[in-house]
Amino acid sequence: MASVEEDFPRGGTAKKPTESKIVVQRTEVDNLFQKRKGAVKDDGKKLKKPKTGKGDGLMLNAAAKCVEILHIKNVKEGILMLGCVKEVTDFEVTVSLPCGMQGFLSIKNICDSYTKLLSEQLESADTEEIYSLPHIFYPGMVFRCVVAKVDVAKGGSLSIQLSINPKLINKALTVTSLKAGMVLSGCVESVEDHGYIVDIGISGTKAFLQKKAVKDKHSPEVEEVKNDGRVVRLSAGPPAVTQACAESEHGWNLTNLLPGLLVKATIKKVTKHGLILDFLSSFSGQVDFLHMEPGQTSSYTEGAEVRARVLYVEPSTRLVGLSLRSYLLQPGTRVDPSPAGGDRIGEVVRNCKITTMHHMSGAMLELPDKTLAFVHRNHLKESNEPANENRVLAMTEHTCRILDFSAMDQIHFVSLRKSVIDKRFYRYQDLQAGQVVEGTVTVLLNHGMLVHLSDHIKGLVPRTHLSDILLKNPEKKYIEGMKIKCRVLSVDAENKKLYLTRKKALVESSLPLFLSYADARPGRVSHGYIVCIKDFGCIVRFYNNVKGLVPLRELSSEPIISPEEVFFVGQVFKAKVLQCDPDKAKMVLSFKDAAEGDAEEAATAQFDCEVGKRLEAKVLKKSVNGLEVVVLPDEVRAVLPTMHLSDHMSNCPLLWESLQEGDVVSNVMCFNKNKQNITLTKKPTVRWSLEEGVVAKDFSEITVGMQLVGWIKNIMSYGVFVEFPYGLVGLAPKSAMTDKFISDTITVFEPGQTVLAKVTNLDEEKRRFLVTLKMTEVISPEGDVQTRLINGLQERKAVAEMLATRENSDLRQQLAALSIGQKLKLTVDTAKDCAATFKSDDLAGATILATKHHVMGVNLTPGQKATAVILRVDILSTCVHVSLLPKLVAKKKSLAEGSKYTAMVQHIDKDFAVISLEDTAQLTVIQTRGHLNETFLSESEKLKAGMSLAVEVIEASCQELQGLALVSWQRTAPNRQRTTSENQTSSKGYCFGEIVRGKVRTVKPTSLLVTLEDGSTGSVHVSEVVEGADVCQGSFPTASVKVGSAVTARVIGGREASSHRYLPFSHPKFTYTIPELTLIPSKLDKSPDLKAVTVKEKINSYKVGEEVTCFVSKFNPVRKILEVTTDPCVTGTVELLAMITDPKEASHPEKLYKLGQAVHARVVEVNSKPQRFMLSLTGVYKLEKDSVALGIVTNIQPQVGLLVKLPFGGMGTVDVTDLADAYRPNPLDGYSKDKVFRFFLFGEEKGKWQLSLRPSRLNPHQAKPAKDPEVLSVDQLKAGQIIRGYVKSVGEQGVFIRLSRSITGRAELQQSTKYFVNHHKVLSEHLTPNTLLTTKILSIDKEEELVHLSLLPEDTGKPDVLPESLGLPLRLMGEEKKEHDTKKKMKRALSESEQKQEQSQVPKKKKKTKKAKTDDSDSGVEVYFREEEDKEVEEEPTSNSVKVTTSSAGPCRLQVAAGFSWDVGLSSLKPASAGQEGDSSDGEDQNGSSKPQKKSRHELEQEKKAAEKALVQRETELMDPSLRPQDAAAFERLLLASPNSSLLWLQYMAHHLQATQIEQARAVAERAIKTISFREEQEKLNVWVALLNLENMYGTDETLKKVFERALQFCEPMPVYQQLADIYAKSNKTKEAEGLYKTMVKRFRQNKAVWLSYGTFLLQQGQSDNASALLQRALKSLPSKESVDVIAKFAQLEFRYGDSEKGRTMFDKVLTSYPKRTDLWSVFIDLMVKHGSQKEVRALFDRVIHLSVSVKKIKFFFKRYLEYEKKHGTPQTIQAVKEKAMEFVEAKGTEAANQ
Repeated sequence: MASVEEDFPRGGTAKKPTESKIVVQRTEVDNLFQKRKGAVKDDGKKLKKPKTGKGDGLMLNAAAKCVEILHIKNVKEGILMLGCVKEVTDFEVTVSLPCGMQGFLSIKNICDSYTKLLSEQLESADTEEIYSLPHIFYPGMVFRCVVAKVDVAKGGSLSIQLSINPKLINKALTVTSLKAGMVLSGCVESVEDHGYIVDIGISGTKAFLQKKAVKDKHSPEVEEVKNDGRVVRLSAGPPAVTQACAESEHGWNLTNLLPGLLVKATIKKVTKHGLILDFLSSFSGQVDFLHMEPGQTSSYTEGAEVRARVLYVEPSTRLVGLSLRSYLLQPGTRVDPSPAGGDRIGEVVRNCKITTMHHMSGAMLELPDKTLAFVHRNHLKESNEPANENRVLAMTEHTCRILDFSAMDQIHFVSLRKSVIDKRFYRYQDLQAGQVVEGTVTVLLNHGMLVHLSDHIKGLVPRTHLSDILLKNPEKKYIEGMKIKCRVLSVDAENKKLYLTRKKALVESSLPLFLSYADARPGRVSHGYIVCIKDFGCIVRFYNNVKGLVPLRELSSEPIISPEEVFFVGQVFKAKVLQCDPDKAKMVLSFKDAAEGDAEEAATAQFDCEVGKRLEAKVLKKSVNGLEVVVLPDEVRAVLPTMHLSDHMSNCPLLWESLQEGDVVSNVMCFNKNKQNITLTKKPTVRWSLEEGVVAKDFSEITVGMQLVGWIKNIMSYGVFVEFPYGLVGLAPKSAMTDKFISDTITVFEPGQTVLAKVTNLDEEKRRFLVTLKMTEVISPEGDVQTRLINGLQERKAVAEMLATRENSDLRQQLAALSIGQKLKLTVDTAKDCAATFKSDDLAGATILATKHHVMGVNLTPGQKATAVILRVDILSTCVHVSLLPKLVAKKKSLAEGSKYTAMVQHIDKDFAVISLEDTAQLTVIQTRGHLNETFLSESEKLKAGMSLAVEVIEASCQELQGLALVSWQRTAPNRQRTTSENQTSSKGYCFGEIVRGKVRTVKPTSLLVTLEDGSTGSVHVSEVVEGADVCQGSFPTASVKVGSAVTARVIGGREASSHRYLPFSHPKFTYTIPELTLIPSKLDKSPDLKAVTVKEKINSYKVGEEVTCFVSKFNPVRKILEVTTDPCVTGTVELLAMITDPKEASHPEKLYKLGQAVHARVVEVNSKPQRFMLSLTGVYKLEKDSVALGIVTNIQPQVGLLVKLPFGGMGTVDVTDLADAYRPNPLDGYSKDKVFRFFLFGEEKGKWQLSLRPSRLNPHQAKPAKDPEVLSVDQLKAGQIIRGYVKSVGEQGVFIRLSRSITGRAELQQSTKYFVNHHKVLSEHLTPNTLLTTKILSIDKEEELVHLSLLPEDTGKPDVLPESLGLPLRLMGEEKKEHDTKKKMKRALSESEQKQEQSQVPKKKKKTKKAKTDDSDSGVEVYFREEEDKEVEEEPTSNSVKVTTSSAGPCRLQVAAGFSWDVGLSSLKPASAGQEGDSSDGEDQNGSSKPQKKSRHELEQEKKAAEKALVQRETELMDPSLRPQDAAAFERLLLASPNSSLLWLQYMAHHLQATQIEQARAVAERAIKTISFREEQEKLNVWVALLNLENMYGTDETLKKVFERALQFCEPMPVYQQLADIYAKSNKTKEAEGLYKTMVKRFRQNKAVWLSYGTFLLQQGQSDNASALLQRALKSLPSKESVDVIAKFAQLEFRYGDSEKGRTMFDKVLTSYPKRTDLWSVFIDLMVKHGSQKEVRALFDRVIHLSVSVKKIKFFFKRYLEYEKKHGTPQTIQAVKEKAMEFVEAKGTEAANQ
C-alpha cells in the first residue's frame, strides 16, 4: 500500500521494498486493519475513548425505571455499540448488534486513510493491490462502532448505517484526556521501520505501536503519553488488552464511555426483566434478560460484585447497556456467528411454549428441542392488531418461524405472526428452479426488472426475459406494484441471487423441465431459450444453467446458413434431446425433431390421453391428497386425487387406505390436462357425464341453462367454487347453494363432493360464470339414485376384498364373506344397559356389537347363546354390528315388486343406512342422500336410527346388492295443516272457461295480478282488459283498472310458474300454471263459443299487411328492437326502421313509446316455425318502387358508394352520383356507419335496391334545380356537352368516369392531359377514385352505349388534371405534330446507310430502348429505366431537336447558361415522346396530307458533323471530375458508381431545391435512405439530417415530427436528437429547441455530451442562471468520476458565452480540490490569456509553477510562462520568470537539471 505523504516525528514516509510488498504486507496489514477496528478476535472487547472535560465526570445517570431491551425505534445517530461481524461482502459488512438488531458498515466508513487509498486507486492507473473488506473482517469478529445514520427504507423499515472511523468513535477524547491504560480503537495510518503510526482520531496526537508489541489482532492499549499528549505509545498484547479493566482513574465519564469496556460492577437491583448495576463508582447501567448468563440467574443478588462488558452507550439519554455473558467476558473465546444446531433461519417450529413474558420487550420461547428463542413484542401480534399479551399467554402451544440468529445475543429471534409463518417463501432456499411463483414488480432497470416475491426475497427478470420478444418500452407493459406470474430460472441461495422469466412459453409450458442434465434423457422434449447464436448453431439454456447445443443441421428441416438471420437471442423453442452426457455437462439438441413431434413417448404433451377416455393406471406412490399413478401401457405420470376415488365421500378414504403401491386401478378417466399434470377421476357420475358428452370443453361452449356434473373445489364465506371437467370452474353464490337459508357455507357441502350444477350467469369478458346447486333447479339423471347406491356398495365390497387378500388374515377373509341380513350364532360376552358385545368361534378376534336399540326387549346374560342378524361389517377395524330384535331375526317373508312398505332405519353408516321393511324381517341398504345436491343444515334433518320411511320395492332381490331389495324411499311427514299453495297443487287447478272472482292486487303496464277468492293468483294480459274495438291508439288499458277493485274474470289459459318461490318442490316433475284470465265483457258470456287457441294457431291467424292492435312490452337497447304483445301468448318485434319516421328519432326511439301503450301496427312477416312475428308501426309493411324509406348506412365503399340496410330485411346501394344534386369534390365525406337517412327507391336488381339521396327525388316540389342532373340514358347526352363526373378507375385504356349510376364514360390517355405520360400509373396517382372532374363529350356510340370524353384544358376550360410541378413534357399538337410526322416519313424513305446516320438524331422507339439498355449502362436500376431512356435523347442536341424546341416551348428556353441542361432536357424529350405516338391513328392521317422535304447530301453531312462535335463536347464534360453535375442524369450516373456517398445524394437534393422542386428533393432523400447500406451509419445519418433541415425550412411541424420519429427508428437516437436541436437553434426556434433538450436530458441522463450541449444552448441564449441549475442536475445524474470534467467544461462555456468571472470562479474551485489536474490548469491558462488581464494571467502562472507535481510538468508551465512574457511582457518581466525558474531548479537540485 502506498504510504501517505506526511511529515512524521520519526523521519518522513517509509517506502516498502516492491519485491516483498505484497507478501510481507498481507499479514501485517491484516493485523493492523483489524487492530484499527478494535476487533478482539477472542472476546471482541473494545475500550472507549477518554473525554476532554474533567468536570464531566461528576455527571451521574439515573437508573432506568424498568429494564427493557434496546429497540430499533430508540436507535439514534451517535449511539455507540459493540457489534459482531455477521457477513462480509466486497463493499459492505453486515454487523449483528445487541438486542437482535442488524447494521451495515459501508466501505466508506472504515477510516480516512482507507478511503484515501481507495480514491487514489480509482484515480490512478495503478493496479497495486488494496486489501478488500473480506481480508480485513471475518465472521464472528467483535468491534466497537457508532451509528452514523438511520435510514428509512422504501417499505418503512429502518436501516442502521454504522461507522468505525476513529474520529467518530473517539470523538469525545482530547489530547489532555488520554491516560495510560486506556483501551482505544485505532487505524493504521502508515507502516514504519519499527512499528506503525496509528490514527486514534484525536487531532494533534500521533500514536505509535511497536512491531514487537503486536502479537495478535487486538485494540491497542495506551502504554505511555508524552509531550502533553502529542505522542502516545501503544501496546497490543492480548492479555493486556482483553482483560484491561476500566478504572475510575482513567477519567471515564458518561460522554466518553466506550462500548467494549470491561468494568467491575455491583448489582444494585434485581428485577424480573434484568439487573441494575453500579460501575466506575458513580455510573448506573442495565443488563437486560438477554445478557444475563443463563445458568447463573440465581446467583445474581443485590450487592454482588460482577465483571461486565459495556454493550452500548446512548449519549442523549445517558443509558448504558452492559452484558454479563461469558462469551463476551472471558479471554480466548470467540463469538460464534452461527448457532450450534446449524442454520435454522426460516424454519417453522410447532409446539413451542412461552417461558417468560417481558412486557416492554417481548417473550422468551422454549422450542421442542429445549433451546430458547426470543420473540420481540412486535412479533407477538400482527402489525395491524392491538397488543394483547394475555391472549398470547393463555395459549398453551405456539407455532413460530425463526427469523434470524443474533450473534451478539447468541439466541434465535422468532415471530408468532401468522402472516410471517404462512409465507410460502421466506428464504432463497425455499425456492427451486422451475417453480411458478407470483410476485410484485418493484423497479424497472436497464438490464431487467426487479420482482419481490416476499419482503425479503427479490428476483431479477433479465431484459431478454420480460416477454417472448424483446420489449423496446417495457415501462408500457409493466408498472410498479403490478402482480405478475413468473417461473424461476435459477436460484443461488448462498449469494441471494434469483433469476426469473416472464416468457409466456416458459411460464405456461406443460413439457417436462430440465433442472439438471440427468433430467435431459435422450428423446425428451422441453422448452428452452436461445442464449447464443454462432455460425455452427444455437446454444439453448434451460433451468439451473443446464444448456446444450443445437447444431446447424438440427435447426430446421430447411437448410439454414446464417442462424443469426433466422433466430434471435431470448427466443423460446421446443428442443428434443439427441445426446446428453451429465458427467461432462454436455448436451446435443434438435429443434427439427421437436417441431416434427418426434417426442419421447413419456412426454405428456405428445401422449394420446384425451379427456373422457377410459384408462388403467398403476399406483406409484401414495401422497396425503391422492395417488401418484402412471397410465398404462405408456406409463405416463398422472394424479388421482383422493376426492376423485368415489361419489361417496365416506368411501374415498377407505379406497385410498386399501390401495397400495403397484396396484392397478381400472375404469379411471382423464378429466383435465393442465401444465404438467394429467388429472384422473374414478367418480362414476363424472365418468358418466364425460362418456355421454354432457360437458363443456371450453368456456365458449358454456351457455346459460346448461346442466353439468362437477365437484366442490373450494368453500368460501360467500359461496362455493365448483370444478368441472376440462378445468372449468364456476361459482355457486351463497344464495344459489341450496333452497334453505344458509348461515355458514362450510357446513353445507364438503370439498370433493359430487354435485349437479346449472349455469345461471356468464361473464364473457372476464371468462367467469355462476351456477346454482338448488335441488329445485337441477334435474337428476333417470335412475341416478339407484345407480349411485349400487356403485357405492360395490366400492365398499372391493375395499373389503382388497383388505382381505392383502393382509393374508383369516379373520378379514371371513369378515369379507359376511353380508348384511345374514344370521349368526353368537355367545354373549358382556351385557349392559347401553350395549352388548358377543363372541363367535368362527370370528375369533372380531368385535361384535349390538347397540341399546338392538337389544331392546331381549334379556341377555354373559355366556348365553343368541341368534343375531348382521347390520354392518367394518373390515378395517374388524368390527361387526348386529341386531337381536325379534322382528329382524324372524323368518324372512318374500317381497313383491312395486309393493309399498313402511320401513324403519336400523343403522346409519355415513353415506348409507340399513332399513328393515315392516314385519317382513327383510333388511336392505339405502343412501342417506336422496339427491346429489341434498344438504343437511342441522342434525334434525339427517336420517337417524328409529326413523320411519315410506318405501317402494323396485327389485325384490338385486344381484348388485348381494340379494338385498332395491327400493325407492321418501320420508313420511307428520300430519300438519296444508298451506293454500299446497292445496292448490294437490287439486287440478282451474278449468278452462271457468268464471272466477277476485281483487286486483297489482297493476303493471302489461298485466294485472288478481288475487282470487281461494287465495291463489291469476294474471290478466293487457289485451284482455278492454274490448279490442274500444282500444284507442296511444291509450293504456291497464291504467283504467284500480288496485283493490273487485273483478269477475274467466279462465282462458295458464302460464307456467315453476320459478315462483311459493310453489312446493317436493315432486321434481310437478308443474303448476297460473291461470290466465280475461276481463273482456263479451268473453264473460257463458256461450260455448270460447275455445282454447294454441300459440301456433294464433300466429297463423295473422296475415301479412293486416293491421293489428298491439301493446308495447319492452325496448331492447342492444338490438334496438321494440317488443310488442298482441295476445297473452304472442310477442312480436318491431325493428328500429319500422318504428320511426324521422332520422332524428333514431338516437332515442324508446322515448316515442311507453310500456303498456296501445299502438296500431301492420304485420310484416309471420311464421310459426321458427316463430317469427315482425310488425311495423310506420304504416308501411313492404318496400315499393319510387317510394321513400328510411335506411341505415352499413358500409362506405369508394368503388360502390354507400351500402344501406333498409326496413323489412332489404339491402340497397347509393351510387356516388346519386348522393346530391350538386357534386362535391369528396362525395363520401359526411357519411358514417350506422347513420340513418331517408332514401328514394329506384328499383330492385338482383335482390338489391338502387337508392338515391338527391333532394330532387326526395322532395321534388321543394328542391332547387339540379346543378348536376341525373343521366338516366345516353339519349340525354350529346356531343360537345360539358358534364361533370367522378373518376371510377384509371387503366391503360384511359380514364373511366362515372356520369351516373348506369353510365360510365372514357377519356383516352391522349385526351386526358396535355402532358406526355409514358404510363397510366402517373395519372392514377393523381386521379384517385371519386375525384370530381369536368369533361367534354367528344362522341357517343348509342348502340354500344359508349361515351368518349376529353379532359384537356382547351375542351373543359379547367386546369390540366396533372400539376405542372411534375415537370412532365408537353404533348405535340397541330402543326408541330405534322412536322414531326413529316420527318418520320422522310426517314423511312432513306437508304439503309442513311438510316444509320439518322438514328443518331431522331432514333425510333425500338432502337432507342435498345441503346438505353446497352450503351448507357444505367439500366441496372430498373425503377428509373424510363427516366434514363428520356435522358438519352436529352444528350443528343441535334439541329432537329433544337428546331422542334424553339417551335414548341418558345425560344427563351434555350437562353439558359451553357451546361445547365435541366430545361434543355425537358425540351428535348418532346420530339422523342411524339415519336412514340406516331403510330396513333390521327397521326397517320396528318402524315397523309404533308409530304417530306428532301435534303441535299451536303446538308446531311453538315448535320452529321454537328452531331459528332456535340457528342465529343459532352464526353469531355462527363470525364471532367472537377465539374459538379448539372442535371439529373449526371447525378444518377454518379450514384450508380457510389450509391453510399451521402455527399452525392445531398448535392442531388440541393440541385432540386435550387429549382424549388421540394417534392423531388424529398423523393431523392427517401431513395438515399433506402439505397445507402445499413452499415454506413454516418452516411445514413447525414441524409436524415438533410431531410430534417428540408422539413424545417419547407415543411410543416407535422412533417418534421414524422421524419424525426422515423430517423429515431433507423439511427442511434442521441445524434438525431442533437442534430434536430442544432437545427432548431440555428433557425431561432428557441422554444422547440429547449423542449427537445429537456427530453434529451431525461432520456440520455448518463450521457455527458447531452448536458454540455444543453448548457451551451442555454448560455448562447443568455440564460446563465438556468445553465447553473442544469450543472447541478448534471452532477446528480452523471457518475461522480465525471463531475470534475463536467464542471470544467461548463466553466469553459461560461468563458466563451457567459460571464468570464463566473467561469474563473468555477475553475478555481475545481483546481483547489484537484490541484494535480495539469490538463485543467492548461485549459484555464488558455482561457485567461484570451479573456483576462495581464495581472490575472501572471498571478495564475505563479500559482501553477508552485504546484507539487512532477518536475517535467512544472518545466512545461515555465516554458509557457516565458512564451507569454515574450509576447506580452517587458524585458524585466521576462527576466523575473527566468529567475523563478532558476530558483526552482536550485531547490530541486539535480532532479530538475536532468529533466
